[in-house]
Amino acid sequence: MHFVISATYGPTDPTRAMLPFIFAATALQDGGKVTLMLFADSVFTAVDGAAVRLVPVGPPNKYEDVVGHPDASVLVCKPCLEARGLDAAKLDKRVKLGGMSDFHSAAKQPDTRVINF
Repeated sequence: MHFVISATYGPTDPTRAMLPFIFAATALQDGGKVTLMLFADSVFTAVDGAAVRLVPVGPPNKYEDVVGHPDASVLVCKPCLEARGLDAAKLDKRVKLGGMSDFHSAAKQPDTRVINF
């Protein structure tokens, strides 16, 4: 199964910021495919080195398990990034810039479920 996940929480709430990655890592471990789209403040987690410093309360940090997985695609909302004054050159090189059209394309694929955090 393919899971398309939208994330909106950033580093100011590490536990909520990590929940989409935890869900994605679980889906990947179960043999699924994942498209994770970072919207709003969650774009800050894609700044190179930022996510590994997030310490969620309770569950473990699963950022590396997702961005490094061959069946996962992590997209950063380009308008969200620009609205926050972030430079794309500072992002983790494994993520890609995208927009709502990319999220929509992923969501309409067969055997797909959309999950929102």
